Amino acid sequence: MQPPELAQYIHARIPLSKAMGVSVVAVEHDAITLQAPLEPNLNHRLTVFGGSASAVAMLASWALLHVRLQSEGRADRLVIQRNVMEYQHPIDGPFTARSMLEQPDAWKPFTDMLARRGKARITVLAVLEHQGRVAARFSGQFVALGEP
Repeated sequence: MQPPELAQYIHARIPLSKAMGVSVVAVEHDAITLQAPLEPNLNHRLTVFGGSASAVAMLASWALLHVRLQSEGRADRLVIQRNVMEYQHPIDGPFTARSMLEQPDAWKPFTDMLARRGKARITVLAVLEHQGRVAARFSGQFVALGEP
């Protein structure tokens, strides 16, 4: 899947992403990078609202799983079960969120469990960067549910 195709899919299925100005920078097998501007994500301190930062990180993480499952011909449903967001620095401009699997070797057991039981869990990490510096870290556990 190419960045424009993923961006179109995300904006159509998750309208908030369009309102937040989210764009897709890169689609790789083991990582997705999204970008968002400051303006639609402002808080009262003229920095990125924490909820926006968390939403972009969660979206990048969800997108990674979506793209990988799609590439294997699976149309499973994905939901977030729990997440932790750690904010390290204020973000006062455009920022990126790059997602990756917490444990890359967990992919095969995850897809095997999904095929066998129709349900599986996996943890995805995302790093938010602003001006070349890590501003926040996200960890989310997602649940994939067998094809509807």
